[in-house]
Amino acid sequence: MSNIKAVVFDLDGTLLNTLTDLAASSNRALAQMGRPTRTVDEVKSFIGNGARLLCNRLVGLDAPEETVNECLRLFQADYNIHLNDNTAPYPGIMNMLETLRDNGVACAVVSNKYDAATRAICKLYFGDLIPVTIGEGNGISKKPCPDGTNKALELMGVSAEEALYVGDSDTDVETAHNANLFCVGVTWGFRSRQVLEMAGAESIIDRPDELLDIILQ
Repeated sequence: MSNIKAVVFDLDGTLLNTLTDLAASSNRALAQMGRPTRTVDEVKSFIGNGARLLCNRLVGLDAPEETVNECLRLFQADYNIHLNDNTAPYPGIMNMLETLRDNGVACAVVSNKYDAATRAICKLYFGDLIPVTIGEGNGISKKPCPDGTNKALELMGVSAEEALYVGDSDTDVETAHNANLFCVGVTWGFRSRQVLEMAGAESIIDRPDELLDIILQ
């Protein structure tokens, strides 16, 4: 795909393994509310649709709005402090991003993580490797709405035909298709290969270096 000039990445489960920190902050919020904690696998299944829905799932989908709001407040306050306690890029991610930069391929992140955390964590781990970062909020609708992805393409100065989308979930596949982007699903994240296949990802990879094979071939 020699015409590719830019890549839009999901963040959690795609570039960064954030699960341990997300689960820890989730459970500290639940504990402060006097509610039972969740297993890491439960939290893993809850991630991907933004902090509010994560908290709604943590306290139960039938919970009143004020309970969800309290959980969200406690979760975000905790996560803002602990977002990089155990988080790290997946193996091979940094080399892949550096190779894309060295070959003139622009990179962006579009995440359903709230915008302040998205910006902070991307700056911390990726610096100028990913200059365009867009999270939930500031008038940008959550994925699978294509607004964030379209904004990223605009900021990078590329068309949908010149970019592809990389993510680990069915939400990411739907986002890519809503933005008319070729979607590469990754199997090292929070959802299975089967989920990605059923969602209709055009390509599925098991290692970050395989993305280079797709783009730079």
